[in-house]
Amino acid sequence: MDHDGTERRPVTAAELFDGLGIAYEHAFVRLPAQRAAVDWLTARLGAGARVLDVGSGTGRPVADLLARAGCEVTGIDVSAEMVALARAQVPGARFEQCDVRAFEAPEGGFDAVCAFFPLMMMSREEASAALRRMAGWLAPGGFLVTATVPADVEDMEIVWMERTVRVSSFPVDEYLRLQREECGLEVLHHALVDFTPDDDRAAPEEHLFTYARRPERAGRKESTD
Repeated sequence: MDHDGTERRPVTAAELFDGLGIAYEHAFVRLPAQRAAVDWLTARLGAGARVLDVGSGTGRPVADLLARAGCEVTGIDVSAEMVALARAQVPGARFEQCDVRAFEAPEGGFDAVCAFFPLMMMSREEASAALRRMAGWLAPGGFLVTATVPADVEDMEIVWMERTVRVSSFPVDEYLRLQREECGLEVLHHALVDFTPDDDRAAPEEHLFTYARRPERAGRKESTD
């Protein structure tokens, strides 16, 4: 509740990130595992590769790093404030205000999709469906690189960055199963890492990073080395 005793309504994802603005970038931009994931991805993509950044935020660091590597980057985010910041900060990419649940893209239209923490303010059913949609947007041999905060929670109310939000997530094994069995992807790598944001309003978090690939044909595997 607020100081006057009234109940505080959980904010939507758009409201949350409209309110945070550049403060979110300042708190989370120095995330080594995220940069390592983008470096891993760009090492496997050719110039002009089509990459979708889901939950692109301020454009930094992900869309910026991808664009600098020569990728053709599209970023989507539910927050108008984040989209405005991204357009100003990363002119080499294209950004639009859109929810991944409503975004339209052709089957196989992207060589890679990045999805760093965009699913947690959805229900588990919606998050699972979003993962399947993103897998379907991959060209054969394309990559899905993701991060989440793993937990066995559904529609749980928490306070994060001084805002009340509702979150859902999956335990590690279930998140990997979704990618393998429901999305038909090869999970090439996964890792749990601890991270402390550069903002006292955000507590330390455990993050799960995954690198996955849409098979070109049955039986083919790729090394992560």
